[in-house]
Amino acid sequence: QVQLVESGGGLVQAGGSLRLSCAGSGRTDRTYSMGWFRQAPAKERELLAAISEIGGVTHYAASVKVRFTICRVNTKTTLYLQMNSLKPDDTAVYYCAASNFRGIVVVTTRYNYWGQGTQITVSS
Repeated sequence: QVQLVESGGGLVQAGGSLRLSCAGSGRTDRTYSMGWFRQAPAKERELLAAISEIGGVTHYAASVKVRFTICRVNTKTTLYLQMNSLKPDDTAVYYCAASNFRGIVVVTTRYNYWGQGTQITVSS
């Protein structure tokens, strides 16, 4: 099994920045693509950013492409999401996820492991 734990959420004013971290443990040798998702109340969970195993390929949702940056360390057990220019619409629970599929995964159902989520609230 793989365990993922997010940290770094909280309350921030509009225009501010936050960095989320995701620490993986367990059988991370079987995980490849990783991603960050978020889910706001009454909305579906959406993929924000994904990164390939080695970290050379990234994918971003259009809504965050210029403002958010995903990266992972070479050991592939730690994932980050740098978020700048935050807006009230970014308020949601943010999740880290890992996939057993190689390459870069942009389909939510292909993510096998999920963190417990961390709340981010952006005030106006």
